[in-house]
Amino acid sequence: MARRFSIAIAIAIASGVATVPALAEVVRIEIVSREDVLDGRAFGSAGPYEKIVGVVYFAFDPGNPMNDRIVDLALAPRGADGRVEARANFVVLRPKNPVPGGGVALLEVSNRGGKASLRYFNDARSSLDPTDPEHFGDGLLMRLGLTVIWVGWQHDVPLREGLMRLHVPVAAGEDGRPLEGLVRADWVVDQATKTLHIAHRSHVAYPVLDPDDAANVLTVRDGRLAPRRTVPRDEWRFAREEGDSVIDIRTHIYMESGFEAGKIYELVYRAKDPKVVGSGLAAIRDMISYAKYDPSSPFPVDYGIAMGVSQTGRFLRHFTYQGFNTDEQGRQAFDGLMIHSAGAGRGSFNHRFGQPSRDAHRYHAFFYPTDIFPFSSRTQTDPLTGWTDGLFAHQHDEANLPYIFYTNTGYEYWGRASALLHTTLDGTRDLELYPNERIYHLASGQHFVGRYPPPANSKLPDSRANRGNPLNFLVTMRAMLVRMMEWVKHGSEPPASAYPTIAAGTLVPIDKVRFPQLPDVDFPTVAHEAYRADYGPRWAQGIVDLQPPELGPAFPTLLPQVDRFGNELGGVESLEILAPLATYAPWNLRIGYPGGADELSNFIGTYIPLPKTEAERQALGDPRPSIEGLYASKEEYLALARRAARSLVEGGFLLEEDVEPAIERAAHHWDWIQQN
Repeated sequence: MARRFSIAIAIAIASGVATVPALAEVVRIEIVSREDVLDGRAFGSAGPYEKIVGVVYFAFDPGNPMNDRIVDLALAPRGADGRVEARANFVVLRPKNPVPGGGVALLEVSNRGGKASLRYFNDARSSLDPTDPEHFGDGLLMRLGLTVIWVGWQHDVPLREGLMRLHVPVAAGEDGRPLEGLVRADWVVDQATKTLHIAHRSHVAYPVLDPDDAANVLTVRDGRLAPRRTVPRDEWRFAREEGDSVIDIRTHIYMESGFEAGKIYELVYRAKDPKVVGSGLAAIRDMISYAKYDPSSPFPVDYGIAMGVSQTGRFLRHFTYQGFNTDEQGRQAFDGLMIHSAGAGRGSFNHRFGQPSRDAHRYHAFFYPTDIFPFSSRTQTDPLTGWTDGLFAHQHDEANLPYIFYTNTGYEYWGRASALLHTTLDGTRDLELYPNERIYHLASGQHFVGRYPPPANSKLPDSRANRGNPLNFLVTMRAMLVRMMEWVKHGSEPPASAYPTIAAGTLVPIDKVRFPQLPDVDFPTVAHEAYRADYGPRWAQGIVDLQPPELGPAFPTLLPQVDRFGNELGGVESLEILAPLATYAPWNLRIGYPGGADELSNFIGTYIPLPKTEAERQALGDPRPSIEGLYASKEEYLALARRAARSLVEGGFLLEEDVEPAIERAAHHWDWIQQN
């Protein structure tokens, strides 16, 4: 593709506007503010940083084959040059001095518009506008000399100041008439209410087109696979409570008798004017290409690493699957991807009326196109459907495949079908990974790091167990970032993959997991399942005609085996696992909720301290070893913890600078258990 020099890039600064030629599909940048970080404080040898805030303008060519997979792009309005335009806000933190050996960008694909990188890697306090010292923590990202980029990619993030947002066009029919289609919303009602918002998590909803349309159907059921019962149309309406009044509105539903706690409600309704959701994939691609290849970029880099957490980890799997790592000019976009807590999922990132916030859990947000075939990078054929596919099967140029880290906690095996990343579809054999990918199982972790020490109100009824798992896998993530940088910049091989396997006996069906039989803790009887789901005859074109989808047989669910403490085997074992004082389970049951008490809670795990003494262990009937039986003293325990920390450093899973903080946390953990 020929380079374009005809479109100017406008940089709005206090002293005026400068124009320079553009070489990427980023056609214009407006800089709203540019300021020194922390008044010019130096971050080690990387020196001072600056923060650039602005707006980026994109133009996507519907005739370019690299954009063929953007659903409805050809039906979007075009500018005078025949391209489809979009814009997003962005924030960049960049070193003011050149980085020796070439600069590296860490582009965080923002989870629902937020900013997680500084919290994940800098041990910092979360902020939508990182400004104060606590927002930068220990400065690891800055000390590494990384350029950190956030840019909007999601069109429907909540209407909250500071969130990253992409403004995308609306697709219309070839005759100019509005496009219509079915949209679905569902709720697990844990507390009785009269009003429900039809968007997910306060996102921007597709409003109902005609409240009186017969296609608008509300159902209720008692369990995830229980039969649906239609709620009579005269019992509910599109409205919401506002003070003492009920007002008609097309983004909420209201029922005078109330939505009953413990039930699952599901609404299918007709909407119009679908957004070109898939342009978010192209925006992420073009933002990093702009930083890497356009000499006019105010934040130039030589390499690009993308990082996605949960929703946006799934986004990066979708990005890879649909071949977006080759830009419009045939160049490699990202050199590396850090795909965290995505399991084997993808998501609603590129279909008509897609709602990117929707996911799919065992007992929440049911059956959206998240955990769907294909799962593994290697191409496989589904023995039941005959469909052949793989995550790497649709590349425009296989030479542009990036290095990839998949990091998943135990929760993703229980709640996001992670085993399908690396097993055959019948669950009988392990798959060989490609040389450009690594899988690291963060053994026993929950979806995010739980509060430590556990709050008093986290205790489960009549149990020593706590709802919430504080295993700290973020220290591992810090090391993983350094390993990815070494791989991208220098070709240094990272540690070998570490995950449970069928061959080693560390990946098993749920009824084979040897979790200790604790008298006050119930072990789950279910785990999340990925289904063969039918979304209708046009699903291959990105159009959903069946709402809800028709479900076929589920794929096998396999889970990590556990040791005698109940902690998971076959992955990256953190210091908490190598020097155990507790059981860290990545699952938690919905005990105490009005419905689905035997189902899994979303995202969270369970923390169960070991009995302190042999007498306590015997009195409780606890089969796990006691702390007294494991360690003669606190000093002996800390000596083991230090040896464990050294082994993690040597294996590449812990930074040298994180050893002492890890030992200090271990010492505090010992004291907390003894005092509680």
